[in-house]
Amino acid sequence: MLFNSIDFAVFLPIVFILYWFVTSKNLKIQNGLIVLSSFIFYGWWDWRFLSLLLFSSFVDFGVGLALQNENNLHKRKILLGISLFFNLGLLAFFKYFNFFIDNFKAAFTFFGHSINTPSLDIILPVGISFYTFQTLSYGIDVYRRKLEPTKDLVAFLAFVSFFPQLVAGPIERATHLLPQFYSKRVFNYDKAVDGMRLLLWGFFKKIVIADNAALYVNDIFENYFNYSGGTLILGAVLFSFQIYCDFSGYSDIAIGLSRLFGFDLMRNFKYPYFSKNVSEFWQRWHMSLTSWFRDYLYLPLGGNKGNLLFKIRNVAIVFLVSGFWHGANWTFLFWGFINALFFIPLVILKKNTLKIETFKKETILPGIKEVFQIGFTFSLITFSWIFFRAENLAHAFLYIKGIFNFNKFFEIRSQLTYSTSIIPLLCYITFFMVLEWISRHNEHVVHPYIMQNKWYLVFIRFSLYFFILLLIIMNIKNEASDFIYFQF
Repeated sequence: MLFNSIDFAVFLPIVFILYWFVTSKNLKIQNGLIVLSSFIFYGWWDWRFLSLLLFSSFVDFGVGLALQNENNLHKRKILLGISLFFNLGLLAFFKYFNFFIDNFKAAFTFFGHSINTPSLDIILPVGISFYTFQTLSYGIDVYRRKLEPTKDLVAFLAFVSFFPQLVAGPIERATHLLPQFYSKRVFNYDKAVDGMRLLLWGFFKKIVIADNAALYVNDIFENYFNYSGGTLILGAVLFSFQIYCDFSGYSDIAIGLSRLFGFDLMRNFKYPYFSKNVSEFWQRWHMSLTSWFRDYLYLPLGGNKGNLLFKIRNVAIVFLVSGFWHGANWTFLFWGFINALFFIPLVILKKNTLKIETFKKETILPGIKEVFQIGFTFSLITFSWIFFRAENLAHAFLYIKGIFNFNKFFEIRSQLTYSTSIIPLLCYITFFMVLEWISRHNEHVVHPYIMQNKWYLVFIRFSLYFFILLLIIMNIKNEASDFIYFQF
């Protein structure tokens, strides 16, 4: 079920009414409603995959209970190994089986040998990478004794399957989200209203920017051989905004929905395109996954400890694994490799652990040096996105080669095949970035940071809400489009 679909528009009010007006007096029943609603939400795509979600949940729930009274280190490691084996095993089979088989076959063919290997028609379960990592974090935290295992199966199932963030995150930690299912929720008007603001902003990102940008991005990437370098650069830049608005839009909607039901999810994006270097970008982008890899992979590998080569090795591993997490394609691995190359110089210069730097509130515009830093960082990230978007490595390299086609380099508009002008989309993106810059010190763009005791400021704020809503209505398509990160 898509957030931007008619089905969800019917589903949400029903669940909301049942949650607050029918089941609110009994926490167990209320959590049960969340589980049931989440299963319906997830099963709307394919009910058969609910078995995988349940299997992963039962494995980690059982492992957690077994770890509670087990003090033998060897047995504790075995129990953790069971969790890792089943969770990563499911992920490896459904996401990577055919990738490894095809590459194994290609390796033999390269050396002049033909080999017959089985190839299965495997359908990738929606969101498997997200809920697998979420349940894994529970087992690991219980093993590390950072979390007491739960004996409440209903609360645990609600934590794993919570429908606002089930399919594409944020990837929540059990230490943060699970305890919220133990306490009685009381409807908070201010929290619910803020959730509605986030829903508005998330749908704006998805429908107005991401979906419109996708029209041009798909055409340019699929027909790159027909376009000049200027148009290909435009296609790469538009994809940067498409993937950002699509994914962060989903996160905003997920966080907004959770607030309607009295929950708090972690922040997933923090204005990443204002980053002044690649290290800062990765502290601002997909923060739930970045912190997951930091805590469960980078730090166990040694983190910043040891000599320089040791640190570089750790960074390279994390980025390669991150790339592979995104999908069974060499393009994602190469995307991770490219980002590692961008990040390693900062490790050498010891600038990779700097805290996120925010511009001062009184700063109207960034300085020349900061503009250059932001522009250079955005260019590096946009270059890496080409590999992320390309169908294969050959496609990516041919696309990059085409950028240096200077024939009719600036005849961008005349080359695009759409009868509608691209100017409105560029205006939407400009409007979006201006609002992000103004709101860079706030949790989100439509946060009520404007003082409410001055009527004209209230008028401006509500005018902005209505204008955003109008843009959403004007840009709604006949058919709801998937979110990019559903494929991961």
